[in-house]
Amino acid sequence: MSLFNVRVYGILLGEDRKVLVSDELIRGDYITKFPGGGLEFGEGTRDCLKREFKEEMDLEVRVGDHLYTTDFFQMSAFNKEHQIISIYYFAEALEPIRVPIRQKPFDFDAAQLEVYEKKKETETFRYIDWESFSEHSVTLPIDKVVSRLLKEKY
Repeated sequence: MSLFNVRVYGILLGEDRKVLVSDELIRGDYITKFPGGGLEFGEGTRDCLKREFKEEMDLEVRVGDHLYTTDFFQMSAFNKEHQIISIYYFAEALEPIRVPIRQKPFDFDAAQLEVYEKKKETETFRYIDWESFSEHSVTLPIDKVVSRLLKEKY
């Protein structure tokens, strides 16, 4: 039986419109994407995004304007029986970011690599300068659409 997998992501811009991304190692695949994750049953999309930022970064955020919802078919890269629907909002940090912000892609520390050994996934965060940011900065097809849209609109 095919299923829909709803994902919710945040566009968090730092100083000088630097774009926050998550570098993830998932089952051997290196993926750069926007922060966020899967909608849980009984949860609204904005609450999902708040929960994801809290879980992943221990960060309280304000969820702002809606930017984009997937309007084309996208099969999951991890499960060929799932269709992905992704929803993107702007997000604003309500407090200073406490997790380490890396300068290089996939710059995992020893603790993050230990998590990977147990769970087969880990992540770290970094900013990409606005001038350098493009659809080539992210891995997932829907994120590429959002990156183009973001650069065109802003």
